[in-house]
Amino acid sequence: MELLAPAGNFEKFLTALHFGADAVYLAGGRFGLRAFAGNFSDEEIEKAVKIAHKQKKKVYVTLNIIAKDKDFVGLDDYLQFLCKAKVDAVIVADLGVLAFVKQHAPKMPVHVSTQANVINSYSANLMAQLGAKRLILARELTLEEVKNIRKNVPKKVEIEVFVHGAMCMAYSGRCLLSNYLTGRDSNHGECVQACRWKYMVREVSRDDELEVQEDEKGSYIFNSKDLNMLSHLQDLKDAGVDSIKIEGRMKSAYYVATVVNAYRRALDKLPQKPGKTLEEELNKASHRRYTTGFYYKDEKKQYLEDSMPVQESDFVAVVSRDADGKTVELEMRNKFIVGDALQILSPDDATFRKKLTIKSITNSVGEKVDAAKVVQERVVVPCSLSLKVGDILRR
Repeated sequence: MELLAPAGNFEKFLTALHFGADAVYLAGGRFGLRAFAGNFSDEEIEKAVKIAHKQKKKVYVTLNIIAKDKDFVGLDDYLQFLCKAKVDAVIVADLGVLAFVKQHAPKMPVHVSTQANVINSYSANLMAQLGAKRLILARELTLEEVKNIRKNVPKKVEIEVFVHGAMCMAYSGRCLLSNYLTGRDSNHGECVQACRWKYMVREVSRDDELEVQEDEKGSYIFNSKDLNMLSHLQDLKDAGVDSIKIEGRMKSAYYVATVVNAYRRALDKLPQKPGKTLEEELNKASHRRYTTGFYYKDEKKQYLEDSMPVQESDFVAVVSRDADGKTVELEMRNKFIVGDALQILSPDDATFRKKLTIKSITNSVGEKVDAAKVVQERVVVPCSLSLKVGDILRR
């Protein structure tokens, strides 16, 4: 199965590749459903495709807004650019956009987004007839339903499913709550995640406020847990899934590194189970309580006590120049001091989860200091381990 990772900006793109993604999905400045991610300029898209193809990896670009007529202005020119840049596929949600792509860029492979609500074999086959190369199935499907769709669509049509990340309280991400409460259109990439807010009920005549509760557990009635299928990848493979997708273009580079690293290692171990170490890895990145979503009979998909994510480790620094056997250059992300013992996150088994004790710190002007406390300053520390650019240190 292909491991598909989010790339909200160029740093996250490089991180995803470094930690083992087979492909990434990203957006340009328009037509995508994450308007507040960093997103990519045209020049960055061209550069990303060249880097990915050199590593025999792929780049998919999102055109997955639910489009109105005005949204088609400029789409033809953008498609021609994406073709010239040799993007591997575009991801669409709207049937009109799908038809437009097939008319104006017939050689461009099209992946149908989860927002298109493909939940049955008839819809799947219609999308295939319209020219879809891949179907990203709706997240509301059970494993058995995924199997049945795979069995009933042509083999040349690929099947992709989500395996990790935030779940939407609305059906396949189609929601008007953000629009109604804030005027920011979730179906045009501007969602404020109003579903995760805490709600009260007001009795108008007496001006009383009552906390909204469900089974007396809490008031975050729309707040979903996060999807985590790390321990069930063999089931998805047996179901005929071609690509597994990690959610998170709005998440941090550290999140991308941690999650991609865990899923890469789990995939490479199949049919063995991932084991406790990799399961623990996913707790080190920002997350809410985990669920297997709709794949199995998991009745507890909501977390009612609060909506705040948690994580067990902090991103401290990223390796900015390969270690030379004596020292390594680090780009600081969170303060660290002489004496700290930091854990290494790396795709290399030789250094993964090893400890690096900070014995001294030389800052960017060559001075010895007790602490690295300037964000993104590059410092040098002693290191005998074979760390590579992109490896991460965490606390």
